[in-house]
Amino acid sequence: MKSNTGFRGRVTGPSGRWLTVVIWLAAALALNLLLPSIYSEAVGQAPQLGDHRPSVQANALMATEFPEGDGTPALFVWHRRDGLTDDDLGRIRTFIETLTNRPVSHQVSVPPLYLMPPEAMKSALVSEDGSTIVTPVYFAKDGQSEEWKAGVEEAKAEAAALFGADPFAAPVDSPGGLSARVTGPVGIQIDASTLFSRADTTLLLATILLVLVLLLAIYRSPILAVIPLVAVGAALLVFSPILGWMADAGWIEVEHQGIYILTVLLFGAGTDYCLFLISRFRQLLKEERDKGAALRAAFTDSFDAIAVSCFTVAVSLFALLAAEYGSSWRAAVPMGVAILVMGLASLTLVPALLAIMGRASFWPFIPRTPEMLAERAKRRERPAPAAGRPARNLAGSLVVRRPWQIAIGTTCLLAVLAIFAPQIRLNYDTLSSFPETIGSREGFAIIEEQFSPGDLAPMSVIVEAESDASAEAVAQALAAHPGVAQVSGPKAGQTKPELRVYDVRLAVNPYTVEALELVPDIRETAEQALRQSGADGRAWIAGLTSELYDTREATERDIRVIFPLIIALIGTLLIVYLRSLTAAFSLIVTVILSYLSALGLGWLVLHHLLGVDALHGSILLYSFVFLVALGEDYNIFVVSSIWDKSRRMPFRQAIREGVGETGAVITSAGLILAGTFAVLTTMPIQILMQVGVIVALGILLDTFLVRPFLVPAIVLLLGRWAFWPGRRRLPSDTPAAPGAAAD
Repeated sequence: MKSNTGFRGRVTGPSGRWLTVVIWLAAALALNLLLPSIYSEAVGQAPQLGDHRPSVQANALMATEFPEGDGTPALFVWHRRDGLTDDDLGRIRTFIETLTNRPVSHQVSVPPLYLMPPEAMKSALVSEDGSTIVTPVYFAKDGQSEEWKAGVEEAKAEAAALFGADPFAAPVDSPGGLSARVTGPVGIQIDASTLFSRADTTLLLATILLVLVLLLAIYRSPILAVIPLVAVGAALLVFSPILGWMADAGWIEVEHQGIYILTVLLFGAGTDYCLFLISRFRQLLKEERDKGAALRAAFTDSFDAIAVSCFTVAVSLFALLAAEYGSSWRAAVPMGVAILVMGLASLTLVPALLAIMGRASFWPFIPRTPEMLAERAKRRERPAPAAGRPARNLAGSLVVRRPWQIAIGTTCLLAVLAIFAPQIRLNYDTLSSFPETIGSREGFAIIEEQFSPGDLAPMSVIVEAESDASAEAVAQALAAHPGVAQVSGPKAGQTKPELRVYDVRLAVNPYTVEALELVPDIRETAEQALRQSGADGRAWIAGLTSELYDTREATERDIRVIFPLIIALIGTLLIVYLRSLTAAFSLIVTVILSYLSALGLGWLVLHHLLGVDALHGSILLYSFVFLVALGEDYNIFVVSSIWDKSRRMPFRQAIREGVGETGAVITSAGLILAGTFAVLTTMPIQILMQVGVIVALGILLDTFLVRPFLVPAIVLLLGRWAFWPGRRRLPSDTPAAPGAAAD
């Protein structure tokens, strides 16, 4: 690339290399001293849905018209296998009274169950076998998980003091012992935050260790293994305070879950960008005596591919700003900025470090030219080592000899895997992604066994019913619904008495897809009852099940919008860079096919080998963004090499050598990128594990199937049309028509 000659000289020159390192160190130090870290500004939860969604409107009505219900419940589940004793119930009543008189932090309300006569409490609230009772405590709806956790811990301390032992630490179903668990929306969110916080340090250390081990195994150089990690660390130290400042100023919001995925993405993609330059530098050191000239040439050869690859990933991530679902659009800016900073580090700090270290970067296996090896042997009075045999380029040779067979075979294999993608089942059940031994899931299991599972997250149905007759008709219709286990109410609104609210307990787990399907049907049941009673009102449904239903609607909307948007953006970048419509279209088709095959293969592994019943609904979007953007990186790198070589050698030879030249670096980069995402499979949270499995498998498919075989085979079959509408003339020994490319 001629235009970056001055730039590469400044970065790798005698003074510029040190200045570049100093600038990065100074920027990292100053930014971290002056600005907050993104990790300190991340939130555990934030609003996920827009105001136009029915569940958001219903929750707003609940807050204004029924403020006594304006809180998020923590369900305290008290359980004794042999049956709750009168002493147990007495202490539980005292616990409720204590919270009523001395609320814990961020507590909004607690139902005054202690005012009920003991026998009434036992008959109305205790399970049929007498083993379990559930008492709710409501916390501030806008509270963060850490605030809720503080209040719940205070409540647990009160209970431990009353019972003389901590029932929350007692094993569930222990013989003769009382156990307690906190579940419901508050308990689930607290456990989610706890799981993510545990995963933070573990994920970072595991990712660093894995990248280090893979780099040592592939390149067998301790110095070289550290250089990409230094670059990633520098990028992390720079973008973290920048994002923290943006979050502190209120420009962006960042969630913990997004940060964990960002960490993996940064190490994986960042190491890839570093290796693109390092690999080319090592290759040229075997041909060029002057290490500076070799580095400048390597910088020139890889600059375009690294810059375009980085920009492609960043643009794809920024496309998430078009998402409606909160977690998706909140991830856009942090991930996009992180990738851009990482790309800048790859194009400045890494070449500066390589310029400083020179050939020693590859110690103890230092690459030298044949002349240097002969001179070194002469000084040691030893025979010069025989010239190494050129590396066998099996993939490139096979593609050139059998392009049709390769293209058809790889496409069929990917298509077979993609057939399993439509079999994927989705859910939005946050609880099912937790380990079975965590408190909120244990508490729900007890509720599901002893009561109606709908007690975990009751549904509030609000209707406009001006007459008591209409209100009674709605109550009867709701009670008769097959998906409803219990209905209580109605209660009139404070300022709008025509609004009536019903407490509805579902007969199924309120977090499952089955429960989500009931939301529109229950709403229609209520509105139909109003119409039949002569009222012309509407109905709203508040509660977590309604929110999950709207979450599914928002996620499906995001898929319909973002999938084509990312394809259009990447396609445009490829057209501008490659100046070829046919090549851009072909590369887009290959990554889409790779994505579908990764989904199919991922489902086979997750469902049939790991026993996962359903994938979380957000997996499809995250997997698409990562696989399409990161998969296109490798396509850009290999096609860039073919394009460059085709200017000075026959087309078939350009493909063979282009595949061979990029084979080793893309293989090593793919292994590292897949490995970093595979680290997510060790996390105790199913959502992260599922993302890790699918993206890792997809990257491996790209690395070992799409990049070395399918893409170059398609380019060869297209022949001169691979450059259309740009350069069309090929060397004379290259077939003029696609069909003539085979032997």
